[in-house]
Amino acid sequence: MKNNGKTMTDEEFFTLEDSDEADRTTVIVPIREELEPIAPDTPIYRLRLLYSNETFLAAYAGEELPPRAMVLVPTRYGRDLAQVIGGVSQDVRTQEADITRISRRASPEDLERSEANKRSEAEAFGLCREKIALHGLAMKLVSVHYLLEESKIIFFFTADSRVDFRELVKDLVSVFKTRIELRQIGVRDEAREIGGLGVCGRGYCCHSVSDKLKPVSIKMAKDQNLSLNSMKISGPCGRLLCCLAYEHGFYHEQRRLLPPEGCKITYDGTVWKVLEVNVVIGKAKLVAEDGRQIQMSASKFERSEGRWRISAQS
Repeated sequence: MKNNGKTMTDEEFFTLEDSDEADRTTVIVPIREELEPIAPDTPIYRLRLLYSNETFLAAYAGEELPPRAMVLVPTRYGRDLAQVIGGVSQDVRTQEADITRISRRASPEDLERSEANKRSEAEAFGLCREKIALHGLAMKLVSVHYLLEESKIIFFFTADSRVDFRELVKDLVSVFKTRIELRQIGVRDEAREIGGLGVCGRGYCCHSVSDKLKPVSIKMAKDQNLSLNSMKISGPCGRLLCCLAYEHGFYHEQRRLLPPEGCKITYDGTVWKVLEVNVVIGKAKLVAEDGRQIQMSASKFERSEGRWRISAQS
C-alpha cells in the first residue's frame, strides 16, 4: 500500500487499528452509590459529562428533569456535574448495574463553583504544560478537570508509551496543595473529548454521534471495498474512521446476499464471472466469456449447496 507516494508495510498499516489498551477504554465510568434495585417506574435519563463528552444512563425519582438541566452524579473520581440530554424509555436494553443514580439537581452555588473551576482549569493547564516541558516528558496534556465536590485535580494526557511522571506529580502537589491525578487516555478518547471536523466535513462521530468507542479493524475497510489508503480511511486521531464500525453491520449482511467477485455462475447456457459487487445498491456486475456484461440485483441470486446460481424465476 502507498501513502503519499511511499509504500507502507503491513505493520505500519495495522498501527491504524486500536492496538493499545488506552484506545479501548473510556475516561470516566459512572458508579452506583446504592445497591438497592431501581423501581420499575423510576424515570431514566441519559446524561453527559461535559468535560469528557461521555454519556451514560441515570435514574432519578425526583421532579422531572428537562433537557440541559445540570445534576450531580457519582463517578469513579467522586460526585460531579453532568448535563441531562433527555429521558429514556424504560424498555431500553441495558443492565441495571450500568445505570447510576442522580444524587440531586445542581444548585446555583454548584454552577457558580463550576464556572470558577473552569477558570482555574485554564490556569492549571498552562502551568502543567510548563512543568511537563521542564521535566522533558514525552506526553501531551489534553485537559484538566477540577472535581466539583472533591479536593482533587485530574490531568488527562496522551503518550506513545508509559510515562514516569512521579516527579511531575510532586511539583503539581507543591503548587496546588491538593490531590493530583494524572490519567493517560487514548488518542480516540482525546478526539471524542475535544471534537472537530472529520474528512466528511461533519463533526467527529465520536464527539457528535456516539461517544462509545467501538473497536475498528482493517477487515471492516476491506469488507466495504474501500481503498486501503491510510489518508482516506483514518481520522484526525490517526486511527481508523469510526464510521467504518457503524456501517460494518450493513455491509456484512448485504454481502451475504450477493456472490463474491471472481465467482463463476452458469446462466442461460453461458459461464459468467462476477466482475464487480456494489453492496450499497445491492447489485452485481457479471461478464461473459464473449465480453457481454449484465447487472443483476441481489434478489436474482440464490445459494444452494455452497454454490451460487441465478434464480430460475429471473
